[in-house]
Amino acid sequence: MRFDIFTLFPEMFAGVFDESILKRARDARLVEIFLHDIRAFTTDKHHVTDDYTYAGGGGMVMKPEPIFAAVERVLGSGDRGQGTAISHQPSAIGNTIQSPISNLQFPTSNFQLPIILLTPQGRVFDQNVARELAQHPRLALICGHYEGVDERVRAHLATDEISIGDYVLTGGEIPAMIIVDAVARLIPGVLGHPTAAANDSHASGLLEGPHYTRPADFRGWRVPEILLSGHHAQIEKWRRREALRRTFEHRPDLLERAALSDEDREFLQALRAEKQNRAS
Repeated sequence: MRFDIFTLFPEMFAGVFDESILKRARDARLVEIFLHDIRAFTTDKHHVTDDYTYAGGGGMVMKPEPIFAAVERVLGSGDRGQGTAISHQPSAIGNTIQSPISNLQFPTSNFQLPIILLTPQGRVFDQNVARELAQHPRLALICGHYEGVDERVRAHLATDEISIGDYVLTGGEIPAMIIVDAVARLIPGVLGHPTAAANDSHASGLLEGPHYTRPADFRGWRVPEILLSGHHAQIEKWRRREALRRTFEHRPDLLERAALSDEDREFLQALRAEKQNRAS
């Protein structure tokens, strides 16, 4: 899978993408990450990428020209239907093997791949959105900055808008890192164990339960005996219940959307009764 990130600050990404799982995924050519400096697509000698807001207002707004120029040049303005002519890569992380482009159509852009504007006004990123994005062979991420980007970028270039939460950040670079990390984990082969992604918190709609490793006894805190028993069916039952317990205690809102069995519901009812007894 290929990620093209359009940013004013490409240097911010090097440490994140050069370590751990993402580095191994890049080395194995499972993931390609290209960083494109928006300043390189300006036409003035000062490389200006922002300007004042029409009709006044606080802060500066990113200009549309360099963003459009960057995306159109990188994704292939010569043949927008194919989007395979990568003609400018000011900064690249990873390998240069190109991935195929999906055949999906989007209403606001002629490019046949998702072009995501990272903005507080976007839909909130979660595991379901990560799964959706992982179905594409290529994603483009536009990192906003200052007060945001000119509205024409949103209206006529971006095909999607994503926020990572209801709080304020300096720019879209950190959200881009988060999206790349979350989506890359879902690509087959990126994680060492084939079921690792499926067992992560939120993958099943629940928070993940507790994990233990050696030693079995650390400062008198022992690993639960069930995990040492070798009874796999009982261990799986314990893990499921602990995931339910942790979700009930920390994120009960997730239970409304989780796929629950009758046994799960019975266990949750017992947890509710236990909580009420403690409160009384």
